[in-house]
Amino acid sequence: MKIHSRDEGAANKRPPDFEEAFCSLFDQQFASLFRYLQRLTGDADLAEDLAQEVFVRLYQRGSLPDDTRGWMGAVANNLLRDDKRTAKRRLRLLEKRRDMLDPADPSIAADEKVLAAEKRTAVREALEKLSERDRRMLLLRHEGYSYREIAHALGMNETSVGTLLLRATTAFQAAYGETGS
Repeated sequence: MKIHSRDEGAANKRPPDFEEAFCSLFDQQFASLFRYLQRLTGDADLAEDLAQEVFVRLYQRGSLPDDTRGWMGAVANNLLRDDKRTAKRRLRLLEKRRDMLDPADPSIAADEKVLAAEKRTAVREALEKLSERDRRMLLLRHEGYSYREIAHALGMNETSVGTLLLRATTAFQAAYGETGS
C-alpha cells in the first residue's frame, strides 16, 4: 500500500520499513479501533471516519509511537471530542437512522431481533448513565486494550486503571439493572 504525501520530502524522512510496519498495524488494529469508536458513538459511519483519520495522522507522523494502541486511542478520543462539538446535528440524524444501522437478517427470528434490539438499547442506556471516562474505559477494555494502553489513551495514571475499571463495571451493572433488564 503506497500512500502519497503532498510533501514528498517528508516521505523521504520516514524509516524505510515504516510503510510495511504501518500497513501491518493497520491490518491488525483498524477493526478493533473501529469497534471501539462504533460502540462509543453508536454511528458506524462516524466510527469509520474517525478510525481512518487516526491512521491518516499516524501515517503523517512518519514513525510509530512506542505505545501504538495507546497513542491511537488517545488520538481517537481527541478526534471524537472535537467531533462532539458539532454532535447535536449528528445525534438528530442518528435517531432517525437508528433502525437502518442494523441490516435485517432473514435467518434471525423476529422475536430474537426484538430481544437483541432491546438488549442493545438497555446496554446503550446504561452506558450513557456513566461518566464519559467510565464509558470509554469499559469500551476500550472490551476491545482488549491493556491497562497501560487504556491509561495512555485516556491520559490517566496506569496504576489507577484497575480500580477505576472495577468502579466503572460496578456502576455499569447498577445502571443496567435500573433499565429493567
